[in-house]
Amino acid sequence: MMGMMLVSVLVLSFVLVAIPNILWFVIWLVCKCFHYALPYAPFGWTAFVFVAFAWLVMAYGFFFGRFKLDINRWDYSHKDIPAEFDGYKIVHISDLHLSTFDDSPKQLQKFVDSINAQNPDLICFTGDLVSLGVEEAEPYVETLKQMKAKDGIASILGNHDFIIYRHRRDTTFSRENAVARLDSLQRNTLGWHLLRNDNFTIERNGQKITIIGVDNKNCSNQGFRTIDMGDLPKAMQGTDGFRILLTHDPSHWRGEVVGQTDIPLTLCGHTHAAQIKLLGWTPASWTFTDTDGRYDEGDQTMYINVGLGCTLPVRIGANAEITVITLRKTNLN
Repeated sequence: MMGMMLVSVLVLSFVLVAIPNILWFVIWLVCKCFHYALPYAPFGWTAFVFVAFAWLVMAYGFFFGRFKLDINRWDYSHKDIPAEFDGYKIVHISDLHLSTFDDSPKQLQKFVDSINAQNPDLICFTGDLVSLGVEEAEPYVETLKQMKAKDGIASILGNHDFIIYRHRRDTTFSRENAVARLDSLQRNTLGWHLLRNDNFTIERNGQKITIIGVDNKNCSNQGFRTIDMGDLPKAMQGTDGFRILLTHDPSHWRGEVVGQTDIPLTLCGHTHAAQIKLLGWTPASWTFTDTDGRYDEGDQTMYINVGLGCTLPVRIGANAEITVITLRKTNLN
């Protein structure tokens, strides 16, 4: 993580130095034609200020910003929510990218404590437990085991969980085996309900809600290189009544859910809001149609959680997020 951070800052510094210097050179050539000596100092100082500001901002994002936490609470009302589930509390988390915490394991413990403090009925994790390999998760098993909810933890696999960004210089490396290890870690070691194009039902006094989960499903060319493993029709088999879909990539919602199913509530992650959000704007909007927060289309809703971990270890404005969703049955009277 630290190495990635330094490389990113150095590349950014090079770009910020290059811009005023290229500008100076172009103007200098024009001025030379008119026998005018263009001073370099203003351009040099501009480059210095750009780079110093960039280093300060990145330092803030690394040392402070990536561990700031927002707990966002909202009520979700729908007529199909069974009366027994009125007031049911779901904590939605996403994108742990556990290598984020290698230099500060206590921060993950603080996040887990904050999750448990919400006293959830169900925790939904919408993918990307790791970034490059299952070994990232192993130091944090005991911490993750501390996450508790009355009906357990439902999880899915995101694009990173399929270990598609790892360099394959090691000829003994098998992506399939790595995914199988991550699958086993979640199911058997952590005891999570890992849903791989599958579903499970929660009952209260004869009434039920169903949690549907799909492997990473991309329905557009949005974002960085990804993978398409989701099978929603298979995951929906045998389900009815009020259903909640867990899917990692928000493009799946518009691509296969809205207007094509009657699933009322979809939870996802993936975008991180680009880990930068200023005055409500995020550069994720350059890449994704839907970037963060709640979206409604008719009777269907999607919520994008911006995650707890990082790919690049910097957050500026787009704070780590725990979402607390309370189900409310719409009063038909």
